[in-house]
Amino acid sequence: MKSILVPTDFSAESHYAFEVALQVAKQTGGSVTLLHVLEAPEASTANFSAYGGPVNGNELPNSNGGIDQIFIVKLMEVTKRRLHTLRAEAESLAPGVPVEDGVEVGRIGDGILKAIERHGSDLVVMGAQGHGAMENFFVGSNTERLIRLANVPVLTVKHQQAQFEVRNIVFPSDFTEEATGAIAGLQQVQAAFPNATVHLLHVTDGAETQATQQHEQAFAQRAQLINFQTSSISASSTSAGIEHFAKQVNADLVVVPTHARSGLSRYFNTSIAETVATHAFPPVLTYHLA
Repeated sequence: MKSILVPTDFSAESHYAFEVALQVAKQTGGSVTLLHVLEAPEASTANFSAYGGPVNGNELPNSNGGIDQIFIVKLMEVTKRRLHTLRAEAESLAPGVPVEDGVEVGRIGDGILKAIERHGSDLVVMGAQGHGAMENFFVGSNTERLIRLANVPVLTVKHQQAQFEVRNIVFPSDFTEEATGAIAGLQQVQAAFPNATVHLLHVTDGAETQATQQHEQAFAQRAQLINFQTSSISASSTSAGIEHFAKQVNADLVVVPTHARSGLSRYFNTSIAETVATHAFPPVLTYHLA
């Protein structure tokens, strides 16, 4: 979690994500890159050269070629000013944390995926339920696409976190053999928040069994967890059980591993991750199984 990408539409929710990203970067010694995706005219088919060359944190497209490009230049100037304002704010919120900014021109989802690769990001922190130009990204199909396709963890933030101190982490699973692929990601989370308690959660439609407890203990041993608790909760659905338990233990973070493949445990279905990411109160971290 050293190189953190924060997509922003300048909404309140994206600002909450920015604040959390700064706190994570400060704690882990990382850096933050702010990203705004500019959906220009014909952005779905155009490439950067159509706007006068590559667009990044320091370059602007030229205005040769018509009213659309003039509009793009003006919009780019306004966007850059707003990004620079956020960078200035970061100096007071998290002194010493390096903050850069960038602009992508194109489809929102594609722009974010390209930016992950371009900046070598290892974490995306984004606001959920945003408003404005990126609303469809934050709450619609682009969110689902990012969770499915991003090759790095995605942290969604829905509410302002005055102080993002992670003391309680909820990790839902059935803790069978398939869950082994989630260990590496969980260990990275534990390394980032070494003082947090990891709540290993199994959501059932009945009472907890001895076999479930044994699976949880065996998983904790394989993952070399030190500060953990095993728990189970009965609920009508996996996502509802996760949300209820997160409130019950006052969770600061919910960690949901996922995989797009079919045939895996219901815990790793992307639909579960998407539902929890956009509904659970605390920030939710999703990542792909190894």
